[in-house]
Amino acid sequence: MARLTWHGHSTFTLETDQGQLIMFDPYLDENPKSDIRVQDVDHLDYILVSHGHFDHFQDAIPLAKKTGAMLVSTSEIVSFCQEQGLENVHPLHIGGGKRFPFGYAKMTPALHGGQVHGDTEGAYTTMPGGWWLDMDGKRLYYSGDTALLTDMQLLKGKVDLALLPIGDNFTMGPEDAARAVEFIEPKVVIPIHYSTWEPIEQDPNEFREMVGGRAEVMILDPGDSYNF
Repeated sequence: MARLTWHGHSTFTLETDQGQLIMFDPYLDENPKSDIRVQDVDHLDYILVSHGHFDHFQDAIPLAKKTGAMLVSTSEIVSFCQEQGLENVHPLHIGGGKRFPFGYAKMTPALHGGQVHGDTEGAYTTMPGGWWLDMDGKRLYYSGDTALLTDMQLLKGKVDLALLPIGDNFTMGPEDAARAVEFIEPKVVIPIHYSTWEPIEQDPNEFREMVGGRAEVMILDPGDSYNF
């Protein structure tokens, strides 16, 4: 059974059925909602980065160096990480995917900003993305930071568990996220990227009401896990 643990904001650790540990968008040390810090993470096998904003990428390089995990992201972010001394990396890009030991990972479109945190010269600006994972038939969609996209309809019938932002202001709000659920038709949805700071304060129960019977909405607190 796979286990997904939320660390607040948009950071998750996924433990696969085979025991691999995958972290999505590491933002721990300065995350006011996180239940853990970089010093608490002893082992990771993969780090998947959707885009380069500080609240999704800030701790990716330190964690990769500490654990030896393979960092997977867009070509531009991977090139930047290589400039910072990382060697265990793999570049992907929007629409492309690769089969890893844990399963198949594909980068999906997202509509957001492309600045890379730490790139003071702006040389590695990139397209943001999301992730679609197929792990022996368990299909997870991590949208990353995004507006509502009609492209999400292409995922209809292909997602068991969806992780969607509801914070508004910088991403989809609850109404658009509920529409995304309508597009995707996942079995379960977990709201993310909300209430970290005042501009994205939201009540996830209101999102649950908007979704209604279209999917089961699991509301997690930082440190909570969901098994699937």
